[in-house]
Amino acid sequence: MQQDNPYKNALQQLHTAADLLKLDKSMLDILSHPKQEITVTFPVRMDNGEIKVFTGYRIQHNNARGPTKGGLRFHPEVHIDEVRALSIWMTWKCAVVNIPYGGAKGGVVVDTKKLSEKELENLSRAFTQAIHTFIGPQIDIPAPDIATNPKIMAWMVDEYSKIQGKFTPAVITGKPLDIGGSEGREFSTSWGGVFVLKEAIAKLGLLNPTIAVQGFGNVGSFAAKFLYEEGYKVVAVSDSGGGIYNPEGLNIHTIFEVKKKTGSVTNYPNGKKVTNEELLELPVEIIVPAALENQLTERNAHNIKARMILELANGPTTPEADGVLEKKNILIVPDILANAGGVSVSYYEWLQNLKNEHWTEQKVLQRLEKLMKKAFDDVYKVKQEYNTTMRTAALVLAVKRVVEDIKKKNF
Repeated sequence: MQQDNPYKNALQQLHTAADLLKLDKSMLDILSHPKQEITVTFPVRMDNGEIKVFTGYRIQHNNARGPTKGGLRFHPEVHIDEVRALSIWMTWKCAVVNIPYGGAKGGVVVDTKKLSEKELENLSRAFTQAIHTFIGPQIDIPAPDIATNPKIMAWMVDEYSKIQGKFTPAVITGKPLDIGGSEGREFSTSWGGVFVLKEAIAKLGLLNPTIAVQGFGNVGSFAAKFLYEEGYKVVAVSDSGGGIYNPEGLNIHTIFEVKKKTGSVTNYPNGKKVTNEELLELPVEIIVPAALENQLTERNAHNIKARMILELANGPTTPEADGVLEKKNILIVPDILANAGGVSVSYYEWLQNLKNEHWTEQKVLQRLEKLMKKAFDDVYKVKQEYNTTMRTAALVLAVKRVVEDIKKKNF
């Protein structure tokens, strides 16, 4: 296994929770292995008439609590261990916020930047055809992730519906509004993170904390925007091209404009350029990793100066880094809690589809705020009960809930 292998990390985290819960070996074995792993290869016609074959995955970790749920990423570095880890984390994430789903994840090995719009549509439809027998509103419900979006979800819903012979919007979430998408879904992960961050700030008693956000994609950019609009001082942001830092604070609205016009936040004029690595080590109270996995490792954990980390990315902290950060008394709000706003609103979207309803954005966000605050409180109580970290507490809470349902269903 490669260094910083996400599946290895996910299993290591599971073992920590299992030890505290005194799980027997058979239950640990069930939770350590995905229930079903689907690998498909499928042909796609390119614009020049050539046929290219792509590889895709859909991994369903556990369905004891309900249909499996999780995103689809289109990325050249998608690999099966990454998808396995993400499916496990989705199981815990759904259990932490107590929604009736198990975890799944999927992906296609592809660089979408090299595809035309038509080629991307052909690929999305071909992948749907390849996995259609393994997904469904009561089986497994995909959603967008890295390099996928509502338009791609619309193509997939359309293709699945054609196969089924009827319009089936509840098969996929993260859809455009006009085909059953939910109000607020686009920025639900970000709002969910902000709701739990407010709770965590109150617990630590931080006054006017400075915040650095790594990653200015959908989740990171909206998180920075909402925090800025709520009056928090965001002093650094970054994207794949690097970052910008100003200890006096950044105008996030202006950064949105700069990013749109120039393609990178680094062209914002009022700040110092920093690398993505340097951003994490800035002298701020809170850092928000909202990019890719394995950003905080044993190589840089000793240099972290923040008092709190809000994990909006999936798996941004390795277990080795966790140990270092714990000794430094840094509070980590773990990914399976911090970024669960997305799957929570996906659940609301699915409910709306099943009931043929459409909720207002206000209703969606009110429900989300209540749910995220309750999840934070649940995890914090377990943290105190076991005298452990927030990550271990979230895992203990999640694993306990999943185990209870496995035992109820006797599988």
